[in-house]
Amino acid sequence: MNRTARSKDRPFRARSADSGRGGRRSQPSKRFGGNRRRPAARPGEFAPPVTHTPALPPAETFAELDMPPALSASLAAEGVSVPFPIQAATLPNSLAGRDVLGRGRTGSGKTLAFGLALLARTAGRRAEPGRPLALILVPTRELAQQVTDALTPYARSLNLRLATVVGGMSIGRQVSALRGGAEVVVATPGRLKDLIERGDCRLNEVGITVLDEADQMADMGFMPQVTPLLDQVRPEGQRMLFSATLDRNVDLLVRRYLTDPVVHSVDPSAGAVTTMEHHLLHVHGADKHATTTEIAAREGRSIMFLDTKHAVDKLTKHLLKSGVRAAALHGGKSQPQRTRTLAQFKTGQVTVLVATNVAARGIHVDNLDLVVNVDPPSDHKDYLHRGGRTARAGESGSVVTLVLPDERREMDRLMADAGITPQSTKVRSGEAALSRITGARTPSGIPVTITAPVVERPKRGGSSTRGRRSRSAQARRSAGAPRTGTPASGRRTSPGAAA
Repeated sequence: MNRTARSKDRPFRARSADSGRGGRRSQPSKRFGGNRRRPAARPGEFAPPVTHTPALPPAETFAELDMPPALSASLAAEGVSVPFPIQAATLPNSLAGRDVLGRGRTGSGKTLAFGLALLARTAGRRAEPGRPLALILVPTRELAQQVTDALTPYARSLNLRLATVVGGMSIGRQVSALRGGAEVVVATPGRLKDLIERGDCRLNEVGITVLDEADQMADMGFMPQVTPLLDQVRPEGQRMLFSATLDRNVDLLVRRYLTDPVVHSVDPSAGAVTTMEHHLLHVHGADKHATTTEIAAREGRSIMFLDTKHAVDKLTKHLLKSGVRAAALHGGKSQPQRTRTLAQFKTGQVTVLVATNVAARGIHVDNLDLVVNVDPPSDHKDYLHRGGRTARAGESGSVVTLVLPDERREMDRLMADAGITPQSTKVRSGEAALSRITGARTPSGIPVTITAPVVERPKRGGSSTRGRRSRSAQARRSAGAPRTGTPASGRRTSPGAAA
């Protein structure tokens, strides 16, 4: 069946013949096992497709997988020998060319799960200028950079070139990378769309497409940009969709773009991490500020999440005056500022990252053992992704949420939706219980200043003020995510684990 022809249980309007899709895999669709309908699902739930072809058995080691020798040697050099569960389950199938639908909590190793197959199946080929062979779509700038960093050593071993295409950065450099013949492009949808419209990139040679964190793309309103991009890649190509959570928001993508996929889910609750503790700390409004400050003054690195940019900036200023080495991260910061802040956090110059949800995905920092929801998240997916910044790759960590009296009922409902049974404790600033759970202590009270490193600006030759303004405005219009709250970059350092 032509992939654009819709059966009556797939309510999507067929695309015209000149839409760029064409037919995909001329055999009858096996997406739902012949004429079988998928199991009914309650609103908000995700009903996985019924597959026809049995999945290959999981791999116990990377050595038994059919990968190029150079890629296997690169894995060994990186100290990666035993695959994480989602890698073991999906790689035998993705290396064989199967479509894959994978769910795994943040830090479970999804990046290598799709990345190794993509690189192995692209190895030995060369891309023409502006015509990549493989595409990885992600919702945020942080995640794009993290995926690029995670895959770079393996791509280098196969002589494959990577290009990162995101908003907020120099579009000229990205054009140069594409024209240089990058085989693999890691992109946010908005910037990629801009480059295609400019004529600097074409997707008609893309044979392997990955959607990472597809649920967030749906939540952030990316679908109107994502689906036209997917319609431009080779119709017979391989598709892989990975995410930490799956719900009905990604149903359209699965039904429209995956054919007979291997379905695999690690950690059914998507948040039940045995090395992670969950605490609800019940506080009174008058004491919440002091409680937050004492938690921030603890030893070690922490991320504190708040709802708004204004609240983030206000708390950061207060913490700096109190003697806590804090820095703010939110969508109001420029991309270079956000990149620098993350670098300072990873090196320890900054010990507390105060952030909005831009830091909830795509950031990996070793030895980050505490996440604090100063403002409780709005839904269970935000909770899971915020908490996923800790307890990654088998490390331990805690997620602490400060709960006011009028927030208790909503937090109980959110925890139930997340499949988590937290420990609940009433606390006050200065009490032993607060210190026992979080390591809170009294701050020094000596103001601190976080100095920014001096970066030499590249010289611009023969460019007028008007030209600089024009390029700056163009870069702002070409942001790689919705115009508000678009995140920055991070780097994965633990073998086998990425967002």
